[in-house]
Amino acid sequence: MRKILGFMFVFSLASTLVAQNVDLPDTGISGVYEVMMGVEDPEYAIKYFAEFGFSVVDSAELGEEEAKNLYGVASKLKSFRLQNGEIDSHGLLRILVWDKPLGRGVGYAPPETIGQRMAVMRTNDIIRLVDVYKAARDAGEPWLPIEPIADDLFGLDDKKKDFFNRPVIVRETGVYGEFFNHVFFQRYGYHIPGYGTIGEHSTLKTSEFTHHDFIIQLEDIRQMNYLQTALGIKAEEDPSIAGDWLKGPKRVFQFAPGDTHWYWGFVSPNNICGKLKFFVPLGNKLDRSAQQRPGELGITLHSFYTSKLDMVYELVTKDSNLKSTKIQKNEFGERCFVFSGPAGCHWQIIEKMSTQNPPVKELKFELVRQ
Repeated sequence: MRKILGFMFVFSLASTLVAQNVDLPDTGISGVYEVMMGVEDPEYAIKYFAEFGFSVVDSAELGEEEAKNLYGVASKLKSFRLQNGEIDSHGLLRILVWDKPLGRGVGYAPPETIGQRMAVMRTNDIIRLVDVYKAARDAGEPWLPIEPIADDLFGLDDKKKDFFNRPVIVRETGVYGEFFNHVFFQRYGYHIPGYGTIGEHSTLKTSEFTHHDFIIQLEDIRQMNYLQTALGIKAEEDPSIAGDWLKGPKRVFQFAPGDTHWYWGFVSPNNICGKLKFFVPLGNKLDRSAQQRPGELGITLHSFYTSKLDMVYELVTKDSNLKSTKIQKNEFGERCFVFSGPAGCHWQIIEKMSTQNPPVKELKFELVRQ
């Protein structure tokens, strides 16, 4: 329930989540640690993400045999780990440069193409970002920026509005591209400490990745329940159908009249960030899920970390619906394993004991005059 403390609404992760009939194992799992994407030109990729505030903090390589064992890709690999400012508990990026990539990946495609992955950032200037991508599109680059839409997602805007009582809202947009798929959001009238940190170093006034969208195809979205039973990541609510009657999804996913999808969201009990959002479109959609695999270009994996790697490995390998490698060293020398689930989502679980900047575990909505 909401608890009012002056101008602050405080939500604990445990109290705001709908009760599920699942006993969550205490795995110590993080929120999503890294977006992992294949690229052709690492120099371009590093330059591109530098505009959003990311910089290289490490690089490493794997030989062909080691890459085959871990990723299932018979190709030498060079990786770059990028971080946005001081945020090292979630929202990082790993650039994968395959010597022999398997294909072009999902690529430039309409919204809600099966296999798409989208990474979400907070920004202080969403209009400027849309203008930038419109200019790039006009110059012939394959970008599809969506006009931003505003909504009150958290029920904070419950007073009569006038000049002095201004809207408390979030404005969001999607930008679809050959190279990357973005979602951006900007807050007005409220702040969430630890959820999207924007530093002066970020030219485009953007944060680390705060959460992650997956467009998938399943007979039953509840097949994603392994995130709870094997990884200990909590479902925020029961699966639900969303559609063109909702302003945000209608605009960001470019719903035609009558379009709907199943939605299910998850959050780690150990971090308010690094959330996962899964969408199963209902109706005929372009399907490029065959190109959604390690070794392709674009976003193909996501990583988590835990101090209880052996426990998580045991839980994953007990589930017959999950396919896992053995525990081994990744390119950065970290103990890890890679596994995939029914929807073709690929995950790397890394052994990591701590981070320099601990994650925020309590969700707080602070109203600000703006």
